[in-house]
Amino acid sequence: MLNSLSGRFLILTTIFVMLAEVLIFVPSIARFREDYLLSHLERAQIASLALLADDMLNPDLEKELLENAGVFNVVLRRNEARQLMLSSPMPQPIAATFDLRDASAMTLIKDALTRLVDTDQEVIRVIGAPVREAGLLIEVTMDAAPLRAAMVEYGIRILILSAVISIITALMLFLAVRAFLVKPIKRVVGHMQNYAAAPEDSRRIITPGAGIRELREAETALQSLETELTQALRQKERLAQLGGAVSKISHDLRNILTSAQLFVDRIEGSDDPLVRRMAPKLVGSITRAVHLCESTLAFGKAEEPGPTLARVQLAETVAEVIEAERLAVDGYDLSFAEDVPAMLTLRADVEQLFRVLSNLVRNARQAIVASGKPGEIAVSAREDAEAWWIEVADTGPGLPPKAREHLFTAFQGGIRKGGSGLGLAISQELVRGHGGTLTLLHSGPDGTTFSICLPKNDGTL
Repeated sequence: MLNSLSGRFLILTTIFVMLAEVLIFVPSIARFREDYLLSHLERAQIASLALLADDMLNPDLEKELLENAGVFNVVLRRNEARQLMLSSPMPQPIAATFDLRDASAMTLIKDALTRLVDTDQEVIRVIGAPVREAGLLIEVTMDAAPLRAAMVEYGIRILILSAVISIITALMLFLAVRAFLVKPIKRVVGHMQNYAAAPEDSRRIITPGAGIRELREAETALQSLETELTQALRQKERLAQLGGAVSKISHDLRNILTSAQLFVDRIEGSDDPLVRRMAPKLVGSITRAVHLCESTLAFGKAEEPGPTLARVQLAETVAEVIEAERLAVDGYDLSFAEDVPAMLTLRADVEQLFRVLSNLVRNARQAIVASGKPGEIAVSAREDAEAWWIEVADTGPGLPPKAREHLFTAFQGGIRKGGSGLGLAISQELVRGHGGTLTLLHSGPDGTTFSICLPKNDGTL
C-alpha cells in the first residue's frame, strides 16, 4: 500500500495539507490572542461605565465588575487626563506591556507564539483604543495564564479540524488519483505484460485509449514501439526460415555446379577459338559459385566469413567484372569505362571484392536498362596515404526515395521493382569486413555514385 503510487500520494497529500494548515494556524492564533485581549478591554470599558454613572461603588460591586471583565485594574484616559477607574490588588508586578493600537502583524504573531511557549504565571498590561471613541485609550492589567489556556484550547481545536480536513482531502485525492492515474497506468502495464507473453501476435499491440493527454502520448509511443518490434520479429523469423532454405538450396546447387565444372573442364579441350577463350571465364564463374555455396553451408548464418587478405591487382578484377556485365547487356546501348591505374595494388579478399564490385555494377546496369535510355557505367580508383578509394558511377535515373531510406537494409532497400535489396546489404557487410566503408556519394536524375574506402592500415595502433 505505502509503496504504491496512490499510497504515497495519499501520504504526501496529508503532509502538505497539514503543512498548509500549520501556516494558516500561526496567523490564526495571533488573531485569536488579539481578539481575546480586545474583548477584555471592551468588557473593562463597560465595567468602568458603572463608575462614571456613580462615583461611589461599594467594594463588592467593584470586585464583581473586575472579575467579570477578567482584569485587575482599569485605567481610562479621557480629555488628556489618565484616571484609574477600577482597581484591585495585583498578585505580582507587571511583567510585560502590550500596545494593541499600532501593533503590526509580525508583532502580533511574535507575541502570540511567545505566549504559547511561555508557561510562567505573569501579570501583563494591555493598552488599546476604547470602543465608540469613548476616550483616548484604555489600559488594563490582567493575568496571562487564562490567556495562554484559551490560546492552547483554540490551537487544539484548530489542529483537530486541520487533521480532519487533511484526511478527508487526502482521501478524496487518493480516490481521484486511483481512478484517473493508477488504473490507466495499470492498464498500460497489463498491456505490456500481455504483449511480452507473445510479441509476435499483432493482436496484443496496445490500442491508445487513455483520456489523459500524457498517458495517451505514452500509449501511442508504446504502440509504435510494439508495432516495430513485432515487424522486426517477423522479419527475423522470415530471415531464419530463408537461411534454412538457402542452406538446402546451396547444398543441391553445389552438387549441380560441381557436375557443371567437370563438363567445363572437358570444354577447355575444344579446338574452337571462341570456346577456348570463353571457357576459363566460365570456369571462374562456376568456381566462384561453388565457393559461395560452400561458404553458405559452412557458416549457415547471416554473417559473411572474414576476408582472406592478399595483394590484389585491382585493374584485373575490375576488367573481369565489366567483361561479365558486357555479356549481360546483349546489344543494349550501354557503355563501360575504366579509370583504374594498371599498377594499383591493394590488400583485400579478391573473391569478396569481386562480389562487391559485381553487385554495384550490376545494380547500375539494371537501373539503366530499366529506364530504357542509353547510359554509361564508370569504375575509377585512386589511393592516398591512408586508404584506397574505388568509385562506381552511372548515368541512370537515380535511386528511388524508399531505396535511399533503407539503402543497406536487406529486403527493404531494393533499387528496382522486385529486387530484394540483398546486393547492397551484402556488399556493405563485405566492405566492413575489410575495415572499410561503402557510402552513397550522390543520387539524382543525372546518375548515382557509390564510393568504397579500404584503409591501408591493419586496424592496429
